[in-house]
Amino acid sequence: MRANFVLPRVIAAVAALFLICTPLFAARTDAPEWMHALVAVPLPAHDEKDSAVLMYAEENLTVLSPEKFRRTVRRAYKILRPEGREYGEVAAFFNTLNSKVTSMHAWCIPAQGKDFEVTDKEALDVSPLKGESESLITDARVKVLRIPAPDPGNIVGYEYVMEERPLVLQDVWSFQDIIPVKESHYSLNLPAGWKFKDAWANYPEVKVHNGGGGLWQWTVGDVKEIREEKDMPPWQGIAGQMVVSLFAPGGAAANSLPTWHDLGMWYIHLTSDRLDPSVEIRQEVNSLTASAPTPLAKMRELAEFMQRNIRYVAITLGIGGIQPHPAAQTFAHRYGDCKDKATLMRSMLKEIGIDSYYVIINHERGAVVPETPANVGAFDHAIVAIKLPEGLSDPSLVATIKHPTLGTLLFFDPTNEKIPFGEIGGYLQANYGMLVTPSGGELIQLPEQPTAMNGIQRTAKLNLTISGELQGNMEEIRVGDRAAGSRELYASTQKTADRIKPVEHMLADSLSMFHITGASVTNPDDTKSPFIWNYSFRAENYAKYAGNLLLVRPRVLGSKSSGLLETPEPRRYPIEFDGPVVDTDNFEITLPPNYVVDDVPPAIDADFGFASYHSKTEVAGNVLRYHRSFEVKELSVPVSQADQLKKFYRIIASDERNTVVLKLGTP
Repeated sequence: MRANFVLPRVIAAVAALFLICTPLFAARTDAPEWMHALVAVPLPAHDEKDSAVLMYAEENLTVLSPEKFRRTVRRAYKILRPEGREYGEVAAFFNTLNSKVTSMHAWCIPAQGKDFEVTDKEALDVSPLKGESESLITDARVKVLRIPAPDPGNIVGYEYVMEERPLVLQDVWSFQDIIPVKESHYSLNLPAGWKFKDAWANYPEVKVHNGGGGLWQWTVGDVKEIREEKDMPPWQGIAGQMVVSLFAPGGAAANSLPTWHDLGMWYIHLTSDRLDPSVEIRQEVNSLTASAPTPLAKMRELAEFMQRNIRYVAITLGIGGIQPHPAAQTFAHRYGDCKDKATLMRSMLKEIGIDSYYVIINHERGAVVPETPANVGAFDHAIVAIKLPEGLSDPSLVATIKHPTLGTLLFFDPTNEKIPFGEIGGYLQANYGMLVTPSGGELIQLPEQPTAMNGIQRTAKLNLTISGELQGNMEEIRVGDRAAGSRELYASTQKTADRIKPVEHMLADSLSMFHITGASVTNPDDTKSPFIWNYSFRAENYAKYAGNLLLVRPRVLGSKSSGLLETPEPRRYPIEFDGPVVDTDNFEITLPPNYVVDDVPPAIDADFGFASYHSKTEVAGNVLRYHRSFEVKELSVPVSQADQLKKFYRIIASDERNTVVLKLGTP
């Protein structure tokens, strides 16, 4: 899923840039006193997995005017292990229209010997996203500097200063890291008459210290690291942070955003002139909907036009990272990012008399929850909420909620070209977004669709030979996200010969030896219909001999078990599923002549509330039948139920390994 609402998140691959940023000259100059004061400071609690610790962090925001901020950032790390050398790499992100780095200095205090210093003369100014996407237009930049000798036992630190032209009177202090933090400070310098409001997320509120003269200070200490876990919530949903909203003298400014209502009103102002249709838009709408007999048919025509004819191009130039381009411009160019496509969709809906609204959201479920403080940086995506006409009802329109004042709202993501109109992807389901209406913004939860709308129905008719070879035909009917992912992969394959690779991967996950003898796809482009794989294969030595017995695994393909919780450390964070799903397998295996079943695995009925798994192996004559279903019903499993989930996966793993025992019968 491609999304763009604010500047893209920091990409880990930017670390490779530092390979070309080795300083040509490192001066033997003393590090500043604030760093030397750390030499004797005890380390924060850590373990053998921590490659470094953040000994000191300081962020100072000075408000010079509503149009100008100055930010000073300091960091100092103690390197503990060779892997911690990455903390000797400084990166200051900015954009050319709204911010600039005015100075950058870095130092190393070796465990033995003289200090080193490097300055911004040795820094490089590069694009952090170069080569990442051909569909990205951005003014994002990063100034990078490498600190010499970031070796175990040494302390490395840096300071840089930025000038910013803020788009909103708001700032976010993120003080938690993937390594332990000894102490972190945030200070706010306000001109006379200015006020502020602080709000906290994922961390207990810390009392502010009034330093006098407009100086306000916050301090946190001994902050535990966030250790990455598979399928954990997004960083934004678990990391400690403080959101500060600022207010200039004379009342709240239009870009002071302490509440979701205020943020919504600001976005309405930002987009007020963007929906105006051009003559060409009106003509296109008339052409598309002229033969559509109902409002629903008209909406479907417009949705299909958006998905098929407006190419996705991410654009983040200055305020263009937040403000959509005019609908007429997006229509004329035939491209735009998520907010541009949402704007054009709204403009076209208005031409057929249908009201709609922006929904500003994060593409990672869990990044925003009801307790999240209102802030523009919480979101990175934009979709549309369509107000359905009174009395309009259709079984295909499942992505709906009943709003207390607006009636039935249908959610639609114009950016996702593979999800049919009336549905939304798993990343949006049960997710929280800001609904923007003329009365302001409000945080709402999007619907969760029935599990049957996302899944794989796999059916096979196979034959087992006396030599142990398995051969036959398989059909996979995919719907929902399962279909969307397959369509995306299929469409991105350039060579026809490579389009069989998904089948190869599916078979390779379960079979050690196989040959594909045929494969075809049905409905690769028709998002309103299931995506269907039909393929045939043979697998040598599938069944194994044990003396005069023949062992056959009835679960031919597909693995639903997982080892994500099989770790020595206890789980820290909830487990997040991609979306509600139900997958089913129905395999029929015709047995070789003169062989009869001596033993079959027991049936499995495991229902843990958040998910269920059922399997059954039966024999009818010379046909072995295996049926199973796997269903995810709740999208988040709390840590308190991690042991239950581990038990659930172990039950599945045992069933997937089970075999049927065959023996020679009486001729």
